[in-house]
Amino acid sequence: MPSGKVRFYNEDKGFGFIHGDDGQEVFLHASVLPQGAEVRQGTRLEYGVAEGKRGPQALSVRVIETPRAVKRDRKSADEMAVIVEDLVGLLDGLGERLKQGHFPERAQSRQVATMLRRVADDFDV
Repeated sequence: MPSGKVRFYNEDKGFGFIHGDDGQEVFLHASVLPQGAEVRQGTRLEYGVAEGKRGPQALSVRVIETPRAVKRDRKSADEMAVIVEDLVGLLDGLGERLKQGHFPERAQSRQVATMLRRVADDFDV
């Protein structure tokens, strides 16, 4: 049975890719993962391979080893409080504009989305 490491996996989208020990790239779909399995970059897997529409796909996946999450430096609670308060103020302003029927411009929308993702990442350490 082939084995390899997860090169990329997006839990939200439900797919990723395995870099096999033999050098082959294999598509990994969430539906072939064992119930409750935690998969992220670097996870070692054993799997069967079937030829799919777009190339090799993993089947019958078994998790061998999941790497420990790397603990990142976390901002202090005081720093996070200031960031959250500023973000709440920004979102309040956007909410008022939305109540008036005005969506933010695309550039501002992207900026706000990026900020929300970064704050979420700081909480999810």
